[in-house]
Amino acid sequence: MKLLTETWLVYQRAMIRTFQSFRGVVVMTVQPLFFLILFAPLLKSSLRGADPDRVLNLYVPGLLVQLAIFTCLYACFSLVAETHFGVLERFQVTPVSRFALLLGRTLRDASVLLMQCVMITLPAVAFGLHLYPLQVLQMAGLLLLLALGIAPLSYSLALIFKTNEVLGPGVSLITMPLTLLSGIFVPMTYAPDWLRWLSLANPLTTVVEGARELYAGHAWNSGVAWAYGLAIVGAVVSLTYTGRLFARTAE
Repeated sequence: MKLLTETWLVYQRAMIRTFQSFRGVVVMTVQPLFFLILFAPLLKSSLRGADPDRVLNLYVPGLLVQLAIFTCLYACFSLVAETHFGVLERFQVTPVSRFALLLGRTLRDASVLLMQCVMITLPAVAFGLHLYPLQVLQMAGLLLLLALGIAPLSYSLALIFKTNEVLGPGVSLITMPLTLLSGIFVPMTYAPDWLRWLSLANPLTTVVEGARELYAGHAWNSGVAWAYGLAIVGAVVSLTYTGRLFARTAE
């Protein structure tokens, strides 16, 4: 109960600060909206063998995973700012659990991600996206697990590198291959063989494929199960590692 209470307090503070600069959330959502509006129409005539009426059901799940990558990986910059201004240090001298400091922030990132996904999905429905209520809830759960895996990884980078000058290029170096090799924009079945084999080393490829299975109307199959399994393992490993890093930083 103590951990839950402390996590809730950290989460409340983080959400208040987020809404105080809500324009930043809107700005982060603009880029995926551009991809939806400007890129999706091209897919209807370019994907061989794909049903033009179902192209958005291939494209939007990948777009939501891309949003998870960018929103959660770039969360590290807020922690760098709090470190420089001594906010994190003041938290660490309180009796608040170090894991609560991490979990509260991470749940804030997950909440922001889900809000952004709603802001993407509603216009996509107007463009012709077909939604299945149960699968939408399953997708929300998958995105939550992604946030619990990616955001702590971002915070660990902030604790290790500590400066925006190093973090900026480092995060970009991670996000580009993760995005391009996961089949977010176009399914990897349309890629040449060498690129398809290279994408298998990227765990997000499996997550994107599972997300597309959900948006194809499949509530549970092997693709969805693998996506959930990898997301759960990633969340547990990332939270455990970064939680220990938070504890060591406070010593």
